[in-house]
Amino acid sequence: MKIGLVLSGGGARGIAHLGVMQALEELDIKISIISGASAGAIAGAFYADGYKPKEIFDLIVKTNLFKMVQPAINWRGLLRIEKSEALFNRYLKAKTFDELQLSLTVVATNVKKGKSKFFYSGELVKPILASSCLPVIFNPVEINRKLYIDGGIINNLPVEPLIGHCDRVIGVHTNPIDAKVKPANMKAVFERTMMMTINYNVYARQDKCDVFLEPKQLSGYNVFDFKKAAEIFDIGYQYTIKYFAKKSKLKRELKLEEA
Repeated sequence: MKIGLVLSGGGARGIAHLGVMQALEELDIKISIISGASAGAIAGAFYADGYKPKEIFDLIVKTNLFKMVQPAINWRGLLRIEKSEALFNRYLKAKTFDELQLSLTVVATNVKKGKSKFFYSGELVKPILASSCLPVIFNPVEINRKLYIDGGIINNLPVEPLIGHCDRVIGVHTNPIDAKVKPANMKAVFERTMMMTINYNVYARQDKCDVFLEPKQLSGYNVFDFKKAAEIFDIGYQYTIKYFAKKSKLKRELKLEEA
């Protein structure tokens, strides 16, 4: 059985993807093809490159790979991501999509057209950076003379590239909304506005997934909680283990060796 994995964005919350993938490995649920947005694109790229989930976690903690910040001085944005490009080039063994061990698609948003763009061939690093490029906060990324920003703005659960290419799709969403939160400042209002917009396009795609994993406990964390990486990883891991413990039949169906 060929299983596809689609990973949402979520900033620091996206570290939960690694916990989910760790659990899937321990459950012998093998992934063949991945699609991701933003933080999900980063996690998916390293996994497709042959890294184990815990290795990716250690790398993120060591390098601050999810915190792509370097001051920019121009009209397009507040921060730029060139510094992170060097990190990706250093740690990703594959330099093109075709060199990856697993098939990968990442989504970015074309600024001019306001449409999603799926990248699945050619140069690897720039599309990953584009997929992770939060608007206003980061400079757009230029690819082939076109400007791209965070893929999650329009499509934070890019399941479309997997349809017709696998037997089952597992979707992972790491941006549940906390209904009890009261935004206290402009940063909090901006973050919540982004989350509401993004969540709408996620739930519109939820039914396209055979399995939809959404650890509600992540609602207590914000997209900049990188210091709580270990907690976030564990939430993704524990949620997935408990989810499949209650669905033994589904777990059997997804295990490759029983296909």
